[in-house]
Amino acid sequence: MGEYTNLIIIGVIVVFVIILYNRIIALKQNRNNAFSDIDVQLKQRYNLIPQLVETVKGYASHEKELLEDVTNARAQAMNTKGMGETKSNAESVLGGAMMNLLAVAENYPDLKASENFNKLQGELSDIENKLAAARRFFNNATSEYNTSIQQFPAVIIAKLFGFKEEAFFELDAVEAEAVKKAPEISFN
Repeated sequence: MGEYTNLIIIGVIVVFVIILYNRIIALKQNRNNAFSDIDVQLKQRYNLIPQLVETVKGYASHEKELLEDVTNARAQAMNTKGMGETKSNAESVLGGAMMNLLAVAENYPDLKASENFNKLQGELSDIENKLAAARRFFNNATSEYNTSIQQFPAVIIAKLFGFKEEAFFELDAVEAEAVKKAPEISFN
Protein backbone atom coordinates (compact mmCIF):
# COMPACT_ATOMS: atom_id res chain seq x y z
CA MET A 1 0.00 0.00 0.00
CA GLY A 2 2.84 2.43 0.85
CA GLU A 3 4.43 1.94 -2.57
CA TYR A 4 1.19 2.90 -4.36
CA THR A 5 0.75 5.91 -2.12
CA ASN A 6 4.23 7.15 -3.01
CA LEU A 7 3.53 6.65 -6.72
CA ILE A 8 0.25 8.54 -6.43
CA ILE A 9 1.93 11.42 -4.58
CA ILE A 10 4.73 11.58 -7.16
CA GLY A 11 2.15 11.43 -9.97
CA VAL A 12 0.14 14.29 -8.45
CA ILE A 13 3.29 16.40 -8.04
CA VAL A 14 4.36 15.73 -11.65
CA VAL A 15 0.89 16.66 -12.96
CA PHE A 16 0.91 19.82 -10.83
CA VAL A 17 4.34 20.83 -12.18
CA ILE A 18 3.16 20.23 -15.75
CA ILE A 19 0.05 22.35 -15.19
CA LEU A 20 2.08 25.23 -13.72
CA TYR A 21 4.68 25.00 -16.50
CA ASN A 22 1.98 25.04 -19.19
CA ARG A 23 0.30 28.06 -17.56
CA ILE A 24 3.57 30.00 -17.59
CA ILE A 25 4.14 29.04 -21.24
CA ALA A 26 0.61 30.15 -22.15
CA LEU A 27 1.12 33.52 -20.45
CA LYS A 28 4.47 34.00 -22.17
CA GLN A 29 2.88 33.17 -25.52
CA ASN A 30 0.06 35.62 -24.80
CA ARG A 31 2.69 38.31 -24.22
CA ASN A 32 4.43 37.44 -27.49
CA ASN A 33 1.11 37.63 -29.34
CA ALA A 34 0.44 41.01 -27.77
CA PHE A 35 3.78 42.25 -29.06
CA SER A 36 2.85 41.00 -32.52
CA ASP A 37 -0.18 43.30 -32.35
CA ILE A 38 2.16 46.21 -31.62
CA ASP A 39 4.37 45.13 -34.49
CA VAL A 40 1.42 45.18 -36.92
CA GLN A 41 0.56 48.75 -35.94
CA LEU A 42 4.20 49.82 -36.19
CA LYS A 43 4.44 48.38 -39.71
CA GLN A 44 1.32 50.29 -40.73
CA ARG A 45 2.89 53.46 -39.35
CA TYR A 46 6.18 52.71 -41.15
CA ASN A 47 4.26 52.31 -44.42
CA LEU A 48 2.39 55.59 -43.93
CA ILE A 49 5.44 57.72 -43.13
CA PRO A 50 6.94 57.86 -46.67
CA GLN A 51 3.59 59.09 -48.03
CA LEU A 52 3.41 61.74 -45.35
CA VAL A 53 7.01 62.82 -45.98
CA GLU A 54 6.36 63.08 -49.74
CA THR A 55 3.25 65.17 -49.14
CA VAL A 56 5.10 67.54 -46.80
CA LYS A 57 8.06 67.67 -49.20
CA GLY A 58 5.76 69.06 -51.91
CA TYR A 59 4.80 72.02 -49.73
CA ALA A 60 7.86 72.48 -47.51
CA SER A 61 10.83 71.37 -49.58
CA HIS A 62 13.26 73.59 -47.65
CA GLU A 63 12.58 71.52 -44.50
CA LYS A 64 15.05 68.98 -45.90
CA GLU A 65 16.81 68.30 -42.58
CA LEU A 66 13.53 67.53 -40.82
CA LEU A 67 12.41 65.22 -43.63
CA GLU A 68 15.75 63.39 -43.46
CA ASP A 69 15.39 63.06 -39.68
CA VAL A 70 11.99 61.42 -40.10
CA THR A 71 13.27 59.11 -42.84
CA ASN A 72 16.34 58.12 -40.79
CA ALA A 73 14.28 57.56 -37.63
CA ARG A 74 11.88 55.36 -39.61
CA ALA A 75 14.76 53.30 -41.01
CA GLN A 76 16.29 52.92 -37.54
CA ALA A 77 12.97 51.86 -35.99
CA MET A 78 12.28 49.37 -38.79
CA ASN A 79 15.73 47.80 -38.39
CA THR A 80 15.45 47.45 -34.61
CA LYS A 81 14.18 43.96 -33.82
CA GLY A 82 12.75 42.47 -30.66
CA MET A 83 10.66 43.94 -27.88
CA GLY A 84 13.14 45.42 -25.46
CA GLU A 85 14.37 48.84 -24.48
CA THR A 86 16.23 49.31 -27.79
CA LYS A 87 12.99 48.96 -29.75
CA SER A 88 11.19 51.29 -27.37
CA ASN A 89 13.95 53.91 -27.74
CA ALA A 90 13.91 53.67 -31.55
CA GLU A 91 10.14 54.15 -31.53
CA SER A 92 10.57 57.11 -29.20
CA VAL A 93 12.96 58.80 -31.64
CA LEU A 94 10.56 58.13 -34.53
CA GLY A 95 7.62 59.48 -32.52
CA GLY A 96 9.55 62.66 -31.75
CA ALA A 97 10.51 63.12 -35.40
CA MET A 98 6.88 62.63 -36.45
CA MET A 99 5.70 65.19 -33.89
CA ASN A 100 8.25 67.67 -35.27
CA LEU A 101 7.04 66.98 -38.82
CA LEU A 102 3.42 67.59 -37.87
CA ALA A 103 4.38 70.72 -35.92
CA VAL A 104 6.20 72.13 -38.97
CA ALA A 105 3.10 71.44 -41.05
CA GLU A 106 1.31 74.04 -38.93
CA ASN A 107 3.51 76.69 -40.60
CA TYR A 108 2.17 75.85 -44.08
CA PRO A 109 -1.53 76.75 -44.52
CA ASP A 110 -1.64 75.19 -48.01
CA LEU A 111 -0.32 71.93 -46.59
CA LYS A 112 -2.84 71.96 -43.75
CA ALA A 113 -5.60 72.52 -46.32
CA SER A 114 -4.39 69.63 -48.50
CA GLU A 115 -6.91 66.81 -48.65
CA ASN A 116 -4.14 64.22 -48.99
CA PHE A 117 -2.26 65.57 -45.96
CA ASN A 118 -5.42 65.62 -43.85
CA LYS A 119 -6.24 62.05 -44.91
CA LEU A 120 -2.73 60.85 -44.05
CA GLN A 121 -2.78 62.74 -40.75
CA GLY A 122 -6.12 61.10 -39.91
CA GLU A 123 -4.73 57.66 -40.76
CA LEU A 124 -1.69 58.35 -38.61
CA SER A 125 -3.90 59.40 -35.71
CA ASP A 126 -5.94 56.20 -36.10
CA ILE A 127 -2.78 54.08 -36.14
CA GLU A 128 -1.44 55.87 -33.04
CA ASN A 129 -4.70 55.13 -31.20
CA LYS A 130 -4.53 51.45 -32.17
CA LEU A 131 -0.87 51.39 -31.18
CA ALA A 132 -1.70 52.81 -27.75
CA ALA A 133 -4.36 50.11 -27.28
CA ALA A 134 -1.91 47.40 -28.39
CA ARG A 135 0.69 48.72 -25.93
CA ARG A 136 -1.85 48.59 -23.09
CA PHE A 137 -2.73 45.00 -24.01
CA PHE A 138 0.97 44.08 -24.20
CA ASN A 139 1.67 45.65 -20.81
CA ASN A 140 -1.32 43.80 -19.32
CA ALA A 141 -0.02 40.52 -20.74
CA THR A 142 3.46 41.32 -19.42
CA SER A 143 2.08 42.13 -15.98
CA GLU A 144 0.09 38.90 -15.86
CA TYR A 145 3.14 36.87 -16.92
CA ASN A 146 5.46 38.61 -14.43
CA THR A 147 2.96 38.17 -11.61
CA SER A 148 2.51 34.49 -12.39
CA ILE A 149 6.23 33.69 -12.21
CA GLN A 150 6.58 35.52 -8.89
CA GLN A 151 3.76 33.71 -7.09
CA PHE A 152 4.21 30.56 -5.07
CA PRO A 153 4.44 27.74 -6.14
CA ALA A 154 4.97 28.87 -9.78
CA VAL A 155 8.09 30.79 -8.70
CA ILE A 156 9.79 27.43 -8.09
CA ILE A 157 8.91 26.21 -11.58
CA ALA A 158 9.95 29.55 -13.09
CA LYS A 159 13.38 29.41 -11.45
CA LEU A 160 13.79 25.75 -12.31
CA PHE A 161 13.08 26.34 -16.02
CA GLY A 162 14.75 29.77 -16.27
CA PHE A 163 11.70 31.98 -16.79
CA LYS A 164 12.62 35.61 -16.13
CA GLU A 165 10.66 38.77 -15.54
CA GLU A 166 9.96 40.65 -18.79
CA ALA A 167 10.05 44.38 -19.51
CA PHE A 168 7.02 46.56 -20.20
CA PHE A 169 6.61 48.74 -23.28
CA GLU A 170 7.25 52.08 -21.59
CA LEU A 171 6.06 55.52 -22.63
CA ASP A 172 8.69 57.27 -24.65
CA ALA A 173 10.18 60.49 -23.29
CA VAL A 174 7.95 62.73 -25.43
CA GLU A 175 4.77 60.88 -24.40
CA ALA A 176 5.79 60.82 -20.74
CA GLU A 177 6.44 64.57 -20.79
CA ALA A 178 3.08 65.22 -22.47
CA VAL A 179 1.30 63.22 -19.75
CA LYS A 180 3.05 65.19 -16.98
CA LYS A 181 2.40 68.58 -18.58
CA ALA A 182 -0.78 70.32 -17.51
CA PRO A 183 -3.14 71.05 -20.40
CA GLU A 184 -3.53 74.65 -21.50
CA ILE A 185 -7.13 75.80 -21.22
CA SER A 186 -8.39 78.99 -22.78
CA PHE A 187 -11.73 80.60 -21.89
CA ASN A 188 -11.58 83.28 -24.59
